[in-house]
Amino acid sequence: MRLKNRLAFLVPLLFAFAGLLANGSALADPPVRAARLAYISGSVSFSPAGEGQWYQAVINRPLTIGDRLWADGGARVEIQIGGAMLRMGENTSLVLLNLDGNVAQVRLEEGTLNLRARRFAPRQYVEIATPNLAFTVRQPGSYRIEVDASGDATAVVVRSGRGEVYGERASYYVDSRQSYRFGGTGLRSYEYITARFDAFDTWSAERDRRLEASISARYVSADVVGYEELDAHGTWRSVPEYGRVWVPTRVSSDWTPYRDGHWVWVAPWGWTWVDDAPWGYAVSHYGRWASVRGTWCWVPAPVQARAVYAPALVAFIGGPNFQISLSFRCRPAVPASPGSRSGRAKSTARGTRPAAAISKPSIAAIPTSATRRSSTSTTT
Repeated sequence: MRLKNRLAFLVPLLFAFAGLLANGSALADPPVRAARLAYISGSVSFSPAGEGQWYQAVINRPLTIGDRLWADGGARVEIQIGGAMLRMGENTSLVLLNLDGNVAQVRLEEGTLNLRARRFAPRQYVEIATPNLAFTVRQPGSYRIEVDASGDATAVVVRSGRGEVYGERASYYVDSRQSYRFGGTGLRSYEYITARFDAFDTWSAERDRRLEASISARYVSADVVGYEELDAHGTWRSVPEYGRVWVPTRVSSDWTPYRDGHWVWVAPWGWTWVDDAPWGYAVSHYGRWASVRGTWCWVPAPVQARAVYAPALVAFIGGPNFQISLSFRCRPAVPASPGSRSGRAKSTARGTRPAAAISKPSIAAIPTSATRRSSTSTTT
Protein backbone atom coordinates (compact mmCIF):
# COMPACT_ATOMS: atom_id res chain seq x y z
CA MET A 1 0.00 0.00 0.00
CA ARG A 2 2.77 2.44 0.87
CA LEU A 3 4.61 1.67 -2.36
CA LYS A 4 1.44 2.22 -4.37
CA ASN A 5 0.85 5.56 -2.66
CA ARG A 6 4.37 6.66 -3.43
CA LEU A 7 4.04 5.69 -7.07
CA ALA A 8 0.69 7.44 -7.28
CA PHE A 9 2.41 10.59 -6.09
CA LEU A 10 5.50 10.19 -8.23
CA VAL A 11 3.93 9.39 -11.61
CA PRO A 12 1.95 12.65 -12.01
CA LEU A 13 5.01 14.58 -10.95
CA LEU A 14 7.16 12.86 -13.58
CA PHE A 15 4.56 13.54 -16.26
CA ALA A 16 4.47 17.20 -15.28
CA PHE A 17 8.24 17.38 -15.37
CA ALA A 18 8.35 15.65 -18.77
CA GLY A 19 5.86 18.16 -20.12
CA LEU A 20 8.09 20.97 -18.98
CA LEU A 21 11.12 19.40 -20.62
CA ALA A 22 9.21 19.36 -23.89
CA ASN A 23 8.90 23.11 -23.68
CA GLY A 24 12.34 24.70 -23.74
CA SER A 25 11.05 28.06 -22.62
CA ALA A 26 9.75 26.51 -19.43
CA LEU A 27 13.28 25.85 -18.26
CA ALA A 28 14.61 29.35 -18.84
CA ASP A 29 16.11 30.84 -15.70
CA PRO A 30 13.77 33.31 -13.97
CA PRO A 31 15.15 36.51 -12.41
CA VAL A 32 17.60 36.02 -9.53
CA ARG A 33 15.73 38.51 -7.36
CA ALA A 34 12.16 39.51 -6.59
CA ALA A 35 10.52 42.49 -4.94
CA ARG A 36 9.14 41.89 -1.45
CA LEU A 37 6.09 43.58 0.00
CA ALA A 38 7.78 44.18 3.35
CA TYR A 39 5.55 46.55 5.32
CA ILE A 40 1.90 47.57 5.22
CA SER A 41 0.08 50.10 7.37
CA GLY A 42 -3.46 51.20 6.68
CA SER A 43 -5.58 50.30 3.67
CA VAL A 44 -3.39 48.96 0.84
CA SER A 45 -4.74 47.27 -2.30
CA PHE A 46 -2.92 44.93 -4.66
CA SER A 47 -3.71 43.89 -8.23
CA PRO A 48 -1.67 40.99 -9.67
CA ALA A 49 -0.20 41.29 -13.15
CA GLY A 50 -2.73 40.54 -15.89
CA GLU A 51 -5.75 40.79 -13.59
CA GLY A 52 -8.33 43.53 -13.24
CA GLN A 53 -9.29 42.58 -9.69
CA TRP A 54 -7.97 44.33 -6.59
CA TYR A 55 -7.23 42.50 -3.34
CA GLN A 56 -6.12 43.40 0.14
CA ALA A 57 -2.32 43.40 0.13
CA VAL A 58 -0.43 41.04 2.48
CA ILE A 59 3.16 41.22 3.69
CA ASN A 60 5.82 38.93 2.22
CA ARG A 61 4.07 38.77 -1.13
CA PRO A 62 6.73 38.59 -3.87
CA LEU A 63 5.99 41.17 -6.55
CA THR A 64 6.51 40.64 -10.26
CA ILE A 65 6.34 42.69 -13.43
CA GLY A 66 2.90 44.21 -13.97
CA ASP A 67 1.80 44.08 -10.31
CA ARG A 68 0.04 47.21 -9.05
CA LEU A 69 -0.26 48.73 -5.56
CA TRP A 70 -2.51 51.45 -4.18
CA ALA A 71 -1.94 53.04 -0.74
CA ASP A 72 -5.10 54.75 0.51
CA GLY A 73 -5.33 57.79 2.76
CA GLY A 74 -3.14 57.39 5.84
CA ALA A 75 -1.49 54.22 4.49
CA ARG A 76 2.20 53.42 4.11
CA VAL A 77 4.00 50.68 2.23
CA GLU A 78 7.58 49.44 1.96
CA ILE A 79 8.86 47.39 -0.98
CA GLN A 80 12.32 45.82 -0.82
CA ILE A 81 14.30 45.11 -3.99
CA GLY A 82 17.84 43.94 -3.25
CA GLY A 83 19.64 46.83 -1.61
CA ALA A 84 16.87 49.34 -2.35
CA MET A 85 13.77 50.23 -0.35
CA LEU A 86 10.79 51.89 -2.06
CA ARG A 87 8.36 53.47 0.40
CA MET A 88 4.92 54.65 -0.65
CA GLY A 89 3.08 57.45 1.11
CA GLU A 90 -0.67 57.85 1.30
CA ASN A 91 -2.81 58.19 -1.84
CA THR A 92 -0.05 56.70 -3.95
CA SER A 93 -0.30 54.41 -6.99
CA LEU A 94 2.65 52.27 -8.10
CA VAL A 95 3.22 49.73 -10.90
CA LEU A 96 6.22 47.39 -11.21
CA LEU A 97 7.42 47.72 -14.81
CA ASN A 98 10.64 45.75 -14.98
CA LEU A 99 12.77 43.63 -12.64
CA ASP A 100 15.84 41.54 -13.35
CA GLY A 101 19.35 41.15 -12.00
CA ASN A 102 20.31 44.72 -12.92
CA VAL A 103 17.20 46.83 -13.41
CA ALA A 104 14.32 47.71 -11.11
CA GLN A 105 11.81 49.97 -12.86
CA VAL A 106 8.54 51.23 -11.40
CA ARG A 107 5.91 53.74 -12.47
CA LEU A 108 4.71 56.26 -9.90
CA GLU A 109 1.32 57.27 -11.29
CA GLU A 110 0.41 59.58 -8.41
CA GLY A 111 1.46 60.30 -4.87
CA THR A 112 4.81 60.21 -3.08
CA LEU A 113 7.67 57.73 -3.07
CA ASN A 114 10.80 57.61 -0.93
CA LEU A 115 13.73 55.63 -2.28
CA ARG A 116 16.54 54.53 0.00
CA ALA A 117 19.32 52.93 -2.03
CA ARG A 118 21.86 51.28 0.29
CA ARG A 119 24.06 49.67 -2.35
CA PHE A 120 24.29 48.83 -6.06
CA ALA A 121 26.20 46.07 -7.77
CA PRO A 122 27.96 47.03 -11.02
CA ARG A 123 25.44 47.93 -13.76
CA GLN A 124 22.50 47.95 -11.34
CA TYR A 125 20.11 50.89 -11.15
CA VAL A 126 16.59 51.88 -10.12
CA GLU A 127 14.33 53.89 -12.41
CA ILE A 128 11.13 55.64 -11.35
CA ALA A 129 8.88 56.70 -14.20
CA THR A 130 6.22 59.36 -13.59
CA PRO A 131 3.63 60.83 -16.00
CA ASN A 132 6.14 63.41 -17.24
CA LEU A 133 9.68 62.07 -16.61
CA ALA A 134 11.94 59.20 -15.66
CA PHE A 135 14.30 59.45 -12.67
CA THR A 136 17.27 57.07 -12.64
CA VAL A 137 19.42 56.30 -9.60
CA ARG A 138 22.76 54.53 -9.87
CA GLN A 139 24.32 55.65 -6.58
CA PRO A 140 23.46 54.86 -2.96
CA GLY A 141 21.50 57.65 -1.36
CA SER A 142 18.16 58.96 -0.16
CA TYR A 143 15.59 60.28 -2.63
CA ARG A 144 12.00 61.54 -2.67
CA ILE A 145 9.78 61.72 -5.76
CA GLU A 146 6.35 63.34 -5.68
CA VAL A 147 3.84 63.62 -8.52
CA ASP A 148 1.53 66.65 -8.54
CA ALA A 149 -2.19 66.00 -8.32
CA SER A 150 -2.51 67.25 -11.90
CA GLY A 151 0.03 64.67 -13.10
CA ASP A 152 1.95 67.13 -15.26
CA ALA A 153 4.77 67.93 -12.81
CA THR A 154 7.14 65.94 -10.61
CA ALA A 155 9.21 67.07 -7.63
CA VAL A 156 12.59 65.35 -7.22
CA VAL A 157 14.45 65.64 -3.91
CA VAL A 158 17.98 64.25 -3.54
CA ARG A 159 18.92 64.28 0.14
CA SER A 160 22.09 62.27 -0.56
CA GLY A 161 23.47 60.58 -3.66
CA ARG A 162 22.87 61.64 -7.25
CA GLY A 163 20.17 60.99 -9.83
CA GLU A 164 19.40 61.66 -13.50
CA VAL A 165 16.13 63.12 -14.75
CA TYR A 166 15.07 62.21 -18.31
CA GLY A 167 12.38 63.85 -20.39
CA GLU A 168 11.46 63.89 -24.06
CA ARG A 169 13.82 66.74 -24.95
CA ALA A 170 16.15 67.17 -21.99
CA SER A 171 18.03 65.37 -19.24
CA TYR A 172 19.59 66.66 -16.04
CA TYR A 173 21.65 65.59 -13.07
CA VAL A 174 20.24 66.33 -9.63
CA ASP A 175 22.99 66.26 -7.03
CA SER A 176 23.00 65.73 -3.28
CA ARG A 177 21.02 68.31 -1.27
CA GLN A 178 19.25 69.61 -4.37
CA SER A 179 15.53 69.63 -5.06
CA TYR A 180 13.65 70.54 -8.24
CA ARG A 181 10.16 70.55 -9.61
CA PHE A 182 10.00 69.63 -13.31
CA GLY A 183 6.98 70.47 -15.44
CA GLY A 184 5.83 68.90 -18.72
CA THR A 185 7.21 65.90 -20.55
CA GLY A 186 9.82 68.01 -22.33
CA LEU A 187 11.19 69.34 -19.01
CA ARG A 188 11.47 72.80 -20.58
CA SER A 189 10.50 74.40 -17.29
CA TYR A 190 11.85 73.60 -13.87
CA GLU A 191 12.21 75.40 -10.58
CA TYR A 192 14.37 75.02 -7.51
CA ILE A 193 12.29 74.13 -4.43
CA THR A 194 12.92 73.84 -0.73
CA ALA A 195 12.84 70.22 0.37
CA ARG A 196 10.41 69.51 3.17
CA PHE A 197 10.74 66.80 5.82
CA ASP A 198 7.36 65.53 6.96
CA ALA A 199 5.96 62.60 8.96
CA PHE A 200 6.39 60.30 5.97
CA ASP A 201 10.10 61.10 5.79
CA THR A 202 10.44 60.59 9.55
CA TRP A 203 8.89 57.14 9.24
CA SER A 204 11.21 56.30 6.33
CA ALA A 205 14.25 57.36 8.37
CA GLU A 206 13.14 55.14 11.26
CA ARG A 207 12.87 52.18 8.88
CA ASP A 208 16.41 52.93 7.66
CA ARG A 209 17.82 52.96 11.19
CA ARG A 210 16.16 49.64 11.96
CA LEU A 211 17.77 48.04 8.93
CA GLU A 212 21.20 49.50 9.57
CA ALA A 213 21.20 48.28 13.19
CA SER A 214 20.29 44.69 12.31
CA ILE A 215 22.31 42.00 14.11
CA SER A 216 21.43 39.44 11.45
CA ALA A 217 23.44 41.41 8.88
CA ARG A 218 26.58 39.88 10.41
CA TYR A 219 25.55 36.36 9.40
CA VAL A 220 23.83 36.63 6.01
CA SER A 221 24.63 37.94 2.57
CA ALA A 222 23.59 41.54 1.98
CA ASP A 223 21.51 40.25 -0.94
CA VAL A 224 19.14 38.33 1.36
CA VAL A 225 15.91 40.31 1.44
CA GLY A 226 14.11 40.55 4.79
CA TYR A 227 16.95 39.46 7.07
CA GLU A 228 16.33 42.34 9.50
CA GLU A 229 13.04 40.69 10.53
CA LEU A 230 14.98 37.81 12.10
CA ASP A 231 16.39 39.97 14.90
CA ALA A 232 13.24 40.18 17.00
CA HIS A 233 11.90 36.69 16.32
CA GLY A 234 14.77 34.29 16.92
CA THR A 235 18.37 33.74 17.97
CA TRP A 236 21.62 33.01 16.20
CA ARG A 237 23.69 30.08 17.43
CA SER A 238 26.55 27.90 16.26
CA VAL A 239 26.12 24.19 15.55
CA PRO A 240 28.92 21.82 14.51
CA GLU A 241 27.09 20.63 11.40
CA TYR A 242 26.45 24.00 9.75
CA GLY A 243 28.12 26.80 11.69
CA ARG A 244 25.93 29.85 12.32
CA VAL A 245 22.21 29.09 12.14
CA TRP A 246 19.06 30.98 13.08
CA VAL A 247 16.37 29.44 15.29
CA PRO A 248 12.85 30.95 15.63
CA THR A 249 11.83 31.49 19.24
CA ARG A 250 8.19 32.50 18.95
CA VAL A 251 6.77 29.29 17.52
CA SER A 252 5.00 26.25 18.99
CA SER A 253 6.91 23.11 19.92
CA ASP A 254 5.46 21.22 16.94
CA TRP A 255 6.15 24.00 14.42
CA THR A 256 7.66 23.13 11.04
CA PRO A 257 8.77 25.33 8.10
CA TYR A 258 6.20 26.04 5.37
CA ARG A 259 3.25 25.45 7.66
CA ASP A 260 1.77 28.90 8.32
CA GLY A 261 1.14 30.62 5.00
CA HIS A 262 -0.20 29.91 1.54
CA TRP A 263 0.85 29.11 -2.02
CA VAL A 264 0.25 31.53 -4.89
CA TRP A 265 1.14 31.38 -8.57
CA VAL A 266 3.63 34.16 -9.34
CA ALA A 267 5.03 34.32 -12.87
CA PRO A 268 7.69 33.68 -13.97
CA TRP A 269 8.67 31.55 -10.95
CA GLY A 270 5.51 29.45 -10.60
CA TRP A 271 4.11 28.25 -7.28
CA THR A 272 5.48 30.56 -4.60
CA TRP A 273 5.23 30.37 -0.83
CA VAL A 274 3.91 33.44 1.05
CA ASP A 275 4.66 33.06 4.74
CA ASP A 276 2.33 34.57 7.34
CA ALA A 277 5.10 35.40 9.82
CA PRO A 278 6.77 38.81 9.43
CA TRP A 279 10.14 37.01 9.51
CA GLY A 280 9.11 34.35 7.02
CA TYR A 281 10.38 35.87 3.77
CA ALA A 282 14.15 35.42 4.12
CA VAL A 283 13.93 31.90 5.52
CA SER A 284 11.44 30.78 2.83
CA HIS A 285 13.33 32.04 -0.22
CA TYR A 286 17.03 31.83 0.72
CA GLY A 287 19.26 29.33 2.50
CA ARG A 288 18.01 25.95 3.77
CA TRP A 289 16.19 24.52 6.77
CA ALA A 290 17.78 21.73 8.80
CA SER A 291 16.56 19.72 11.76
CA VAL A 292 19.34 19.64 14.34
CA ARG A 293 18.65 17.35 17.30
CA GLY A 294 14.92 17.89 16.97
CA THR A 295 15.08 21.68 16.44
CA TRP A 296 14.44 23.39 13.12
CA CYS A 297 17.32 25.72 12.20
CA TRP A 298 17.66 28.01 9.20
CA VAL A 299 21.08 27.76 7.52
CA PRO A 300 22.01 30.80 5.41
CA ALA A 301 24.48 30.73 2.55
CA PRO A 302 27.97 32.15 3.26
CA VAL A 303 28.03 35.88 3.90
CA GLN A 304 30.31 36.46 0.91
CA ALA A 305 28.06 34.55 -1.50
CA ARG A 306 25.53 36.26 -3.74
CA ALA A 307 22.07 35.27 -2.57
CA VAL A 308 19.68 34.00 -5.25
CA TYR A 309 15.91 34.21 -4.78
CA ALA A 310 13.85 31.01 -5.07
CA PRO A 311 10.03 30.74 -4.89
CA ALA A 312 10.39 28.11 -2.14
CA LEU A 313 13.25 25.92 -0.97
CA VAL A 314 11.47 22.63 -0.48
CA ALA A 315 11.68 19.01 -1.58
CA PHE A 316 9.22 16.39 -2.82
CA ILE A 317 9.69 13.02 -1.18
CA GLY A 318 8.62 10.12 -3.39
CA GLY A 319 10.53 7.20 -1.93
CA PRO A 320 13.92 6.19 -0.54
CA ASN A 321 16.72 8.49 -1.69
CA PHE A 322 14.34 10.40 -3.96
CA GLN A 323 14.34 14.17 -3.67
CA ILE A 324 13.63 16.95 -6.13
CA SER A 325 12.66 20.59 -5.85
CA LEU A 326 10.16 22.01 -8.32
CA SER A 327 7.67 24.83 -8.42
CA PHE A 328 5.90 24.01 -11.67
CA ARG A 329 2.48 22.41 -11.28
CA CYS A 330 2.52 20.85 -7.82
CA ARG A 331 2.80 22.39 -4.40
CA PRO A 332 5.84 21.24 -2.40
CA ALA A 333 5.45 20.24 1.21
CA VAL A 334 8.82 19.33 2.75
CA PRO A 335 11.67 21.80 3.34
CA ALA A 336 14.94 21.04 1.58
CA SER A 337 17.97 20.39 3.75
CA PRO A 338 21.44 21.96 3.42
CA GLY A 339 23.58 20.24 0.83
CA SER A 340 20.57 18.89 -1.07
CA ARG A 341 20.51 19.17 -4.85
CA SER A 342 17.21 20.99 -4.90
CA GLY A 343 18.61 24.27 -6.21
CA ARG A 344 16.30 27.06 -7.24
CA ALA A 345 13.25 26.28 -9.28
CA LYS A 346 13.01 27.04 -12.96
CA SER A 347 10.30 29.16 -14.51
CA THR A 348 7.19 27.70 -16.05
CA ALA A 349 5.38 28.05 -19.34
CA ARG A 350 2.18 29.33 -17.79
CA GLY A 351 1.30 32.86 -18.89
CA THR A 352 3.42 35.53 -20.46
CA ARG A 353 5.37 38.26 -18.74
CA PRO A 354 3.87 41.73 -19.19
CA ALA A 355 6.01 44.16 -21.11
CA ALA A 356 7.19 47.38 -19.49
CA ALA A 357 4.77 50.22 -20.13
CA ILE A 358 7.43 52.93 -20.25
CA SER A 359 10.87 52.64 -21.76
CA LYS A 360 13.80 54.85 -20.89
CA PRO A 361 14.05 57.90 -23.15
CA SER A 362 17.04 58.00 -25.44
CA ILE A 363 19.20 60.95 -24.43
CA ALA A 364 22.22 61.85 -26.54
CA ALA A 365 24.03 63.91 -23.92
CA ILE A 366 23.59 64.95 -20.32
CA PRO A 367 24.55 68.49 -19.29
CA THR A 368 27.18 68.68 -16.57
CA SER A 369 24.67 70.38 -14.29
CA ALA A 370 21.14 71.63 -14.64
CA THR A 371 20.56 72.62 -11.04
CA ARG A 372 20.88 76.37 -11.33
CA ARG A 373 19.72 77.95 -8.08
CA SER A 374 17.20 80.33 -9.59
CA SER A 375 13.54 80.58 -8.76
CA THR A 376 12.45 79.66 -12.30
CA SER A 377 14.53 78.54 -15.25
CA THR A 378 13.73 77.68 -18.85
CA THR A 379 15.87 75.50 -21.05
CA THR A 380 16.46 76.30 -24.66
